[in-house]
Amino acid sequence: RNPFRLESTMSNFKELDGEALHQIAQELFPICRSITGNGVRKTLDIIDNYIEGYSLVRHEVRSGTPVFDWTVPKEWSIEEAWIKDSKGNTVVNFKDSNLHVLGYSTQVDKIIPLNELQKHLHSLPEQPEAIPYVTSYYEPRWGFCITDKQRKSLTEDDYHVFINSNHFDGSLTYAELLIPGKSKKEILISSYVCHPSLANNELSGPLVSLALINWLAKSENNFYSYRFVFTTETIGTITYLSRNLEHLKNNITAGLVLTCIGDDGDYSTVQSRYGDNLSDKVVQKVLSENYKNDAKIYSFLKRGSDERQYCAPNIDLPITSIMRTKYGVYPEYHTSLDDLTFMTPSGLKGGLDFAKKCVQLFEKNHKYITTKLCEPKLSKYNLYPTLSKKGSSNIARNLLNILAYCDGKNDVIDLANILGISTDEVINLIKIALENKLIEAL
Repeated sequence: RNPFRLESTMSNFKELDGEALHQIAQELFPICRSITGNGVRKTLDIIDNYIEGYSLVRHEVRSGTPVFDWTVPKEWSIEEAWIKDSKGNTVVNFKDSNLHVLGYSTQVDKIIPLNELQKHLHSLPEQPEAIPYVTSYYEPRWGFCITDKQRKSLTEDDYHVFINSNHFDGSLTYAELLIPGKSKKEILISSYVCHPSLANNELSGPLVSLALINWLAKSENNFYSYRFVFTTETIGTITYLSRNLEHLKNNITAGLVLTCIGDDGDYSTVQSRYGDNLSDKVVQKVLSENYKNDAKIYSFLKRGSDERQYCAPNIDLPITSIMRTKYGVYPEYHTSLDDLTFMTPSGLKGGLDFAKKCVQLFEKNHKYITTKLCEPKLSKYNLYPTLSKKGSSNIARNLLNILAYCDGKNDVIDLANILGISTDEVINLIKIALENKLIEAL
């Protein structure tokens, strides 16, 4: 029994488009997420509610558990936080934005002068209207994040700072889901659920993953099995790898990290360490054939998301990251400006279409070998014109070229590159050759 599959599946799957995904984002956006805690669990609850026919399987890993060179941290919760001036006026309130508190802040309840408060404030002088997203996961400290405009408006006074937070031995949560295909070989789709109210950076990856799940679940003809992982960036991915590495090394053929994939900007990728695995190859081909003018390809030296872990030495899974505008490139990144107006329905639709094109090419990118000795006589199969005139044999020429390179070494992308034609053209010619039993799949 597949633990991810629901016993009673729904027959009418709802394909989620950009508008529907953006509506779900409005439920998810206010949640205070971090690398541990109920924000992650609540986020997974909402995502699970929209999955058709399957259900997420969750895993809890206890605080203090060694995971490679790291240790699962204590769980963090926060109830309330604010700064008040000496007259009792609230200057900063966590209820207004969950970005206002330094992530993983320790408790504080004291009155301090402005010059001491300044040591615990974070702002962006170059973006005076933005609240920055700042964390301190592995060093105990407290702090507040505010706009630089607000920071400069603070006057000499004594301020009451209050953060009601708690660190305790709990667990780190991650979830996964497997859609089985004809092959036990898997494509891994990974996204993270650990940032607070950041739209494109945080929500676009899980939302596009959700839409891919419902889309793939409709088909009974998937060649690959698809494993979806929802975890927390860095420590969550390291934890997941530490518990599943043997299976992943034996079964993962390719995979995508989905991040920052819901804005209206570029279409981009961060490659694996050497940029030469199957995922790199597929994504680069999708970019070159569909998004040539908007495509950006970044080397592993520009890494910053979970490709760092999946492609690390001794892990070396065939994974690459795909995005719209790359994290760290758009000025709204890791600020309150990355909101539901920056991540748009059209941006999510474009990101979903990008991911679908990659999946479709994974599905079709096989190797083939000819069944004939020497060049076949195409006219026997009604594949060669009996009347020879200028241009009449172009299609046949491409078919013969396909057959000439179907030696078991070249996949669809290789054939497209060798012949200088599109992957769609190669796929159509492959179909013709298969129907006439001129080649067979390996």
